[in-house]
Amino acid sequence: MAAPTTRRRRAARDEVPGIAVERRYWQDGATVAGIDEVGRGAWAGPLTLAAVVLPPDRRMYKLRDSKLLSPAERERLAGRLEAFALGIGLGHATNDEIDRYGLSRAMGIAAHRAVAELPVRPDVALLDGHWDFLDDPTVVTETMVRGDARCASIAAASITAKVARDRLLIEAAPRHPPYAFADNKGYPSPVHVAALEEHGPCPLHRRSWAPIAALDHPRLFESTPYRAG
Repeated sequence: MAAPTTRRRRAARDEVPGIAVERRYWQDGATVAGIDEVGRGAWAGPLTLAAVVLPPDRRMYKLRDSKLLSPAERERLAGRLEAFALGIGLGHATNDEIDRYGLSRAMGIAAHRAVAELPVRPDVALLDGHWDFLDDPTVVTETMVRGDARCASIAAASITAKVARDRLLIEAAPRHPPYAFADNKGYPSPVHVAALEEHGPCPLHRRSWAPIAALDHPRLFESTPYRAG
């Protein structure tokens, strides 16, 4: 008999994001974007938000919360979404912007960038979480706790954002080898923490984060800081 934790994980994986919320707006002719973020808890790298507009007349199956998918599954679905979605927009807030403005404002900055990158202007934005980080009076917003598990548009955004940010950290990893960014994507893995203790932060680190700010080591890597688009 499977352990309770295993059963809960299977149940979560089997939960299928639906289009009930989108349908409420589609029936009035509205263009709907799902928006989700990745990188909020990382110690290094950008905060990335994606906005995805799904078509109202077709379904894409196997969309799930990105956290429940393997890297290969996320890559495959992200590729399918590029051909399937009516629009995909990506917005990044750099680690420097996070340090300068704080995480909440950085989320708003990245969200506006993601929406601005869409080829179609949404009438409605469905946001993962419990607060309106978009804060755009020209767009109707609806927040959804666990939206990436419940709402197809937000699940699509979660996959898109995760794949895009992972690629950025993998690309940046060779410039900052001690931190193993290709493996941990900027999150505090044991290798990452040990490298920080030995070398101090590199230009990708969020220096306002308490664990980073507490380090007294000089920064050894003075290469040009990574700039997300």
